[in-house]
Amino acid sequence: MTEQQPQTYVHNVKAEAVEPGHMFLRRRGKQSAAVVSSAVEKDDFGSPALVIAKLADGTQVRIAHGSSIRVASTRPFQKAPTVLTNSDLELIPAEEGTPEAVIVGTARAHPKDIRVQRLAARLSKGLNTKAGSNLQDVRDLAHRLFVDLADEDNALHVCRLVTDLPFDGNFGRWKWIQSTLAIAAYITHEAGDIEESQRLGDAMRAPDEAEEEDPLRAKMNAVVRQRQLNEPNLYDSEIHRAMASGDQSAEHEWRVERLSTLMYLRTHGGSETLEPAELDRRIANELVAIRALNGKLTAP
Repeated sequence: MTEQQPQTYVHNVKAEAVEPGHMFLRRRGKQSAAVVSSAVEKDDFGSPALVIAKLADGTQVRIAHGSSIRVASTRPFQKAPTVLTNSDLELIPAEEGTPEAVIVGTARAHPKDIRVQRLAARLSKGLNTKAGSNLQDVRDLAHRLFVDLADEDNALHVCRLVTDLPFDGNFGRWKWIQSTLAIAAYITHEAGDIEESQRLGDAMRAPDEAEEEDPLRAKMNAVVRQRQLNEPNLYDSEIHRAMASGDQSAEHEWRVERLSTLMYLRTHGGSETLEPAELDRRIANELVAIRALNGKLTAP
């Protein structure tokens, strides 16, 4: 009799939550050897900087502390229990117009959504726009509100916490701001505010126009950027493979990646291969597919 293989679960975890048994997923969906141990390495100022994971095959993987990574595991994902109740929110100073007021309002609008509450719990302590982990939480909250909960108004309020931040040359932080700009630009475009959508698109393209002192590097950056626009990776093979195997969790993860790429392209104004109208159609289809998968994945 053939021994039945244990079910594999795929989910995103923070680097510091990596634990023995986790297997990292590469772009093509291949799994690494299992993690056997992990340790946190601090920077020269005593702050957590890296998570060093040792794998069963003897290799080491270095991950930025606070970043997210996709892992496979034989254990279902257990959501963190950190949740703000309405009584907790009442205790948080929330002057009108402050980031805290936006976070409190968002949490109150979705009191039963665990992910919203968990993100709100972290952000309500104060938004540090110099911290990549804070920027990621803002982007994740906006994404949750817009993509999963179809709450465009609150998603846009959250986006505006960071959409006016300028590009400072740090691409590690900018990638979260860029993703948030794409969400905000799409929402405003769909709402008919074309001028604001274009303004957000201009802000997202700031790195494209940043001066590069090295002419060769500037040329290479332009080539890479054009290739990203005209030959985007839309994860077709990964999604088809997940659908063929019935792995709805993996399909969901890859469709979210595809949606992010499509929204980036749409905010960028399209490309030679994908015009804005086609991108609008694909984004609408992807939102329907992701929301349908959400219902299946959360069903008892």
